[in-house]
Amino acid sequence: MANPQVLEGSQPVDLSRHPSGIIPTLQNIVSTVNLDCKLDLKAIALQARNAEYNPKRFAAVIMRIREPKTTALIFASGKMVCTGAKSEEQSKLAARKYARIIQKIGFPAKFKDFKIQNIVGSCDVKFPIRLEGLTYAHGAFSRYEPELFPGLVYRMKQPKIVLLIFVSGKIVLTGAKVRDETYAAFENIYPVLTEFRKVQQ
Repeated sequence: MANPQVLEGSQPVDLSRHPSGIIPTLQNIVSTVNLDCKLDLKAIALQARNAEYNPKRFAAVIMRIREPKTTALIFASGKMVCTGAKSEEQSKLAARKYARIIQKIGFPAKFKDFKIQNIVGSCDVKFPIRLEGLTYAHGAFSRYEPELFPGLVYRMKQPKIVLLIFVSGKIVLTGAKVRDETYAAFENIYPVLTEFRKVQQ
């Protein structure tokens, strides 16, 4: 068979792109957009039913929609941050929906400079990992202080991604601007993880 395929869920995995046979799942996309007009946050909070505004606590309106399930932070400057989407397309769709809500309230909101700022992915290698050994061997990139945080923090240089690696074999990858960086970072770390696989007694 020229193209060996591994089944991950119901999706066959393309092993030329994902040699480990594991594809990290995208958990959260953070994006920003400029609505390009000044906003009256109090007016927005009063007119949108899915909005909260507590200026003493935070200088933005917090708005939520169910589909795609996301949260937006909307600032008086017209800048908006959208979090919680599970894909880039969903993040853009959600941001457009928030912009439309702002337009309906009566502001001349545009949709400028939409940008993915951070992609958070996670996966499970399904075997336990010796974090002490990994820290020791990769000291330049690793921080492991179990009394402060149970995971090892691995700062990869290329691509520039931060990985949280847990004894259980669960991995969180953050800092990507495009999903391929998440995938590349995981493929880079995978051989290291197998090297520090904890042998069960």
